[in-house]
Amino acid sequence: MPVFKTPFNGYAVKFSPFYEHRLAVATAQNFGILGNGRLHILDLSPSPSPTPVTELAFFDTADGIYDIAWSESHDNLLVAAVADGSLKLYDLSLPPPQNPSRSLSEHTREVHAVDWNPTRRDSFISGSWDDTVKLWTVDRPTSVRTFKEHAYCVYSVAWNPRHADVFASASGDCTVRVWDVREPGSTMIIPGHEHEILSCDWNKYDECLLATGSVDKTVRVWDVRSYRTPIAVLAGHGYAVRKVKCSPHRRNMVMSCSYDMTVCMWDFMVEDALIGKYDHHTEFAVGIDMSVLVEGLLASTGWDEMAYVWQHGTDPRAT
Repeated sequence: MPVFKTPFNGYAVKFSPFYEHRLAVATAQNFGILGNGRLHILDLSPSPSPTPVTELAFFDTADGIYDIAWSESHDNLLVAAVADGSLKLYDLSLPPPQNPSRSLSEHTREVHAVDWNPTRRDSFISGSWDDTVKLWTVDRPTSVRTFKEHAYCVYSVAWNPRHADVFASASGDCTVRVWDVREPGSTMIIPGHEHEILSCDWNKYDECLLATGSVDKTVRVWDVRSYRTPIAVLAGHGYAVRKVKCSPHRRNMVMSCSYDMTVCMWDFMVEDALIGKYDHHTEFAVGIDMSVLVEGLLASTGWDEMAYVWQHGTDPRAT
């Protein structure tokens, strides 16, 4: 399976929604505390191949890159969340000197999360350590709106896959908030965990289900129609859960990664929910994704400066 060594610490990995062989990896120097960043665009070779992964392009930044999102409407466009508070748009069809094609600087602290609207496809949201979420469109140089309710850093943002105006945000204030961009404030506040919530993602088959990951080491699944108690609590990580991702192919499957250096696969509807555990990383595992185009194809990256791509059920380290 393809393995790629990054010069900096890995932070995020995302499969292209257009090309099954392409993915992007976001990295930050010195564990994201201080230093440069680099965005890698990788192409996977049809196996077997002596070079299973090829670097198509890379882009350097003066500050670390914490998250990335591919455009849902243009196959060559993606946006990066940068530690200097900016969002940078990259267009792979342009010559390298013309990238980034745009830099959007409104957040007053690090941008930690970005998500492209999969339904409307012309807009994206960003979450920042300045406690806010901002809504952007590709054709505007300034944000459309700022959402200010969280009392601490916003670590994760996620659009609902069915409702074009609805998104969720997860924060260090221990809440997840659900928003409708047509409403003046959040429409729901879920006090999801007793510790910081680092990640959230919507179920791709049931628009009312939301997964969260927390410093309390658990993944929880919520039904927003009755959110007083979670419908599932998934315990198995030894340290904070850094990212959660709902499967684009299976309703009950959730992927998670943790500071315990593992990546876990869960079926939240069965009693023995942990259906896979991968321990290929040797440092914090902080970025994960599941391919929309190839069922069972997984990716992860971490502070060990490695990015892995593998098929669920196989060893990520097997080359």
